Amino acid sequence: MKSAPIPYGRQSISQQDIQAVVDVLSSDWLTRGPMVERFERTVADHCGTAHAVAVNSATSALHIACLAAGLGPGDILWTSPNTFVASANCGRYCGATVDFVDIDPRTYNMSVDRLEEKLEQAAREGRLPKVVIPVHFAGQSCDMNAIARLADRYGFTVIEDASHAIGGRYQGKPVGACHYSAMAVFSFHPVKIITTGEGGMVLTNSPELHERLVLLHSHGITRDPAHMVGAAHGPWYYEQIELGFNYRMTDIQAALGVSQMKRLEDFVERRQHLAKCYDDALRDLPLTLPWQNPDAYSAFHLYVIRLDLGRLGKGRREVFEALRAKGIQVNLHYIPVHTQPYYRALGFHDGDFPEAEQYYQEVITLPLYAGLSDIDQNRVIDAVREALQ
Repeated sequence: MKSAPIPYGRQSISQQDIQAVVDVLSSDWLTRGPMVERFERTVADHCGTAHAVAVNSATSALHIACLAAGLGPGDILWTSPNTFVASANCGRYCGATVDFVDIDPRTYNMSVDRLEEKLEQAAREGRLPKVVIPVHFAGQSCDMNAIARLADRYGFTVIEDASHAIGGRYQGKPVGACHYSAMAVFSFHPVKIITTGEGGMVLTNSPELHERLVLLHSHGITRDPAHMVGAAHGPWYYEQIELGFNYRMTDIQAALGVSQMKRLEDFVERRQHLAKCYDDALRDLPLTLPWQNPDAYSAFHLYVIRLDLGRLGKGRREVFEALRAKGIQVNLHYIPVHTQPYYRALGFHDGDFPEAEQYYQEVITLPLYAGLSDIDQNRVIDAVREALQ
């Protein structure tokens, strides 16, 4: 009998999660209501952050975070080339120019050294970024202390793309605390640490940014008389005071999120355990295992191996397809954003960010999720060993 495929990521849905959603379906609220507010407060309290705004995706969260930061035409946004395209596209949605900062060869996060060099050059040329989005790749925080110091020196706003990293920590504080940033963004896609089906969130300690985020995520409409242009016509009255979006999360999604948050620490502990098992089982093979900065505690959204192609004598695609043939649904994170046709048309070329490009040629993402059994992980390990022979 053929074994079932093992996905690279998968949600974990309990009976309690299901009941939480059923309870909302039986209530008076389906769209944005009290459960959304409860979910926002639950995540904000976990992170130790003052404010949170739940939205329908992390892409939406990035978009309104950029708008709240004042990003627009004529401005510049920098992010990592080793990320999903949304981390860059959010700048384009605002009409801004997008550029990238090459990655650190150990963490695969934005390199602080490359960032500092690029800022020095940009300052000389009068082309400093208005927003920088460091991406906490695979669940490990970027070096946010160093990035914040550069933000203070060069005057840019930091928005953390923490889509991979809820449940992680940096210097002992939860990722999302916004200690070194203006805002942080989480994703609740099914392959992430916790899920709401689809969904995202922006966190901030700034009451002014929070006010903007609330306005932008719901059509730019307010019912607050303090923000209206004219006098209210009656209790039904509202005003659209700027161009916003319908990026709201539903109570159905939020109920799932509240329930999932109860298991967040267990999910991350299990991912940490599985990552350690991979480390122990694969350390003698011709590959590089994920390096962990002692300042960071990774949420381990992904477990990425980097092949030593010189020692292997075979290509990455051959290894990838051998694993897929055995039912191991490995994946690849990420194709460098600047090599996508859309960004090539904006003027980017091969060789612009060599560390990210070299990384892309050598990596494979192995299955890692809280529900991955020891038996299935051993199947993955055996398959990797065989594929590398």
